[in-house]
Amino acid sequence: MTPGSGKSLISLGLADMLGRHADRVGFFRPIVEGEDPAQDPMVELMQRRFNLGPATCRGGLTRAQLRALLVAGERGEVDARCLAVYSEIAANCDVVIVEGTDLSGHDVALEFDLNARLANDLGTMVLAVVNAQESSAAETADAVDVARRQLADAKCDLLAVMVNRAAPSDVEAVTAAIRPGHSGRPVYVIPEQSEISQPSIAEVQNALQARQIAGSSSLERDVAEVKVAAMTVANFIPQLSDGTLVIVPADRADVMVATLASSFSSDFPVASGMILTGGIDVEPAILGLLASAPFPVFEVGMDTYTTARRVSRVRGEISSGNRRKVAAALGTWSRHVDEAELLERLVLPRPATTTPLRFLNELIVRARASRQRIVLPEGLDLRVLQAAEILSRRDVCALTVLGPEGQIRELAASEGIDLSNINLINPATSGLREEFAREYATLRKHKGVSLEDAHERMLHGAYFGTMMVKLGRMDGMVSGAAHTTANTIRPALEFIRTKEGVKIVSSVFLMLLEDRVLVYGDCAVNPDPDAEQLADIALASAATAQQFGVTPRVAMLSYSTGSSGTGGSVERVRKATDLVRRARPDLPVEGPIQYDAAVDASVAASKAPGSSVAGQATVFIFPDLNTGNNTYKAVQQSAGAVAVGPILQGLRKPVNDLSRGCTVEDIVNTVAITAVQAQED
Repeated sequence: MTPGSGKSLISLGLADMLGRHADRVGFFRPIVEGEDPAQDPMVELMQRRFNLGPATCRGGLTRAQLRALLVAGERGEVDARCLAVYSEIAANCDVVIVEGTDLSGHDVALEFDLNARLANDLGTMVLAVVNAQESSAAETADAVDVARRQLADAKCDLLAVMVNRAAPSDVEAVTAAIRPGHSGRPVYVIPEQSEISQPSIAEVQNALQARQIAGSSSLERDVAEVKVAAMTVANFIPQLSDGTLVIVPADRADVMVATLASSFSSDFPVASGMILTGGIDVEPAILGLLASAPFPVFEVGMDTYTTARRVSRVRGEISSGNRRKVAAALGTWSRHVDEAELLERLVLPRPATTTPLRFLNELIVRARASRQRIVLPEGLDLRVLQAAEILSRRDVCALTVLGPEGQIRELAASEGIDLSNINLINPATSGLREEFAREYATLRKHKGVSLEDAHERMLHGAYFGTMMVKLGRMDGMVSGAAHTTANTIRPALEFIRTKEGVKIVSSVFLMLLEDRVLVYGDCAVNPDPDAEQLADIALASAATAQQFGVTPRVAMLSYSTGSSGTGGSVERVRKATDLVRRARPDLPVEGPIQYDAAVDASVAASKAPGSSVAGQATVFIFPDLNTGNNTYKAVQQSAGAVAVGPILQGLRKPVNDLSRGCTVEDIVNTVAITAVQAQED
């Protein structure tokens, strides 16, 4: 509602919140700034982030079209066109977020009137966003009162007022200065976040249409500050800091080489990028050196002054889609907005399905509800550091990363990764190593492990991290991005061990289908379980399902259903089913049963009539690892399911394994799962 208020953060936070509480969420921008409403950056971001299509996420008119209609005196046509698009979106949605203009045009009063009329025409409630940037607490409080009064005069239905972009040091003062409105509801104050407002290298490149000629292809890193190299190397290098964007004439080879050398030294900062000005060809030998730069190098035809002036105008935008900015925005929203209170103001239909996006978003919220301490032993894996930064920005948990601290920081700096809120420990130099070695030697004395052997073993990240969990220094561990499953599980089996009454450690995958979540076990750990072990896996998998919001109905899978088949493997499943029923009479379980009878109601009616599980199973226990592993991968690839896991179960404290082919998102999800498990423990 006020200029430069940062509505994108509010829209993103709202969509994330509403997506967890309604089946179908839409997004509409009545006025877009570009030439094509379909290519509006914010529309494209919402489509990608929340899996929305053009039918539920669209722009309306361009600003040029708006201006032409207003000049022609056709204000009613503006309203009619926007209402038509909104109606098409609303027909496919349970709730629609409408993002108004930013009141940044020449006629602020006209734009306010436009937003107010659209809100009334569309029948939407208004969430007013007030920009506190460069305003005192008193001025911000007055702006809140003005927004309330203007919206009341326009007869708008006010949902809430939020203050955005407040100086972090002023948040308490601004909150105290704001006077309560008629509803008595709180006004949420959100601080300015440098991680969002600082432009990324990609945003600078796009703004300048600069051509990359050398260096790293990573363009996500933030530009912390901008320096123009207009002095000697001896005077310029002390001016550098991590994240500096260096602007230098293309004939200043001395500055280029010095900036490059700085990035390769652990004692000097790493630039975020370099822009060569003047349109001058760089000497081939210098260009060859710059090819190895850990930052991108661009060239522009403009002079240095013009380049610096244009760079100074570039501001970071969430709509750029940079995942680090999105993570920072969602983390900021979660820290400063009471979602439960805000939802009380709305009436939303109850979701009938669980989509992958909703499940994963709810997972993050559950993990964040009680911050757990999670250790990541593979600190020299770039994906681990990227995931750690995202988890930190989203405020999911407290993270400790293991490995040589200097090398980790060097890798992070070269990739523009912020580790400022992440604890780093080098097992080789940590004072904890002696304590951990003595504990390990005591625990494994019966296996002939000496103190010297224990000291050596504690150099390994998985052993050191597992011991942190064992002794309560950490609440859980996630490993396996760069090591085998055995490397992750072995330490846990040696000294964390299984829970009381649990015979074996097993695993499940959470299979996120289009409209529901299924649990598959065991697809990663036990090759050929016997009947007792199958029963143990079934009981543990049912408990895991319950833990993650899936009502357990257990199908003990086989190649035959009921009493129709015979043979050793069928009898094994039949015996396992009986053991589960004896252990948990309250748990719905069916077996032996074929997969089609477990999932299809029509097949179930003929093969297993009267079963409380057949046709509606949610937990699937495979008879062996070969069947389970192949099935989960087939469903993942053929049905487009999102497979989350493997999730280890049965241990006294949570330790989870990653695939060596995991993505950054896989690591984020697995850490969140581990944090939720730790909360339960």
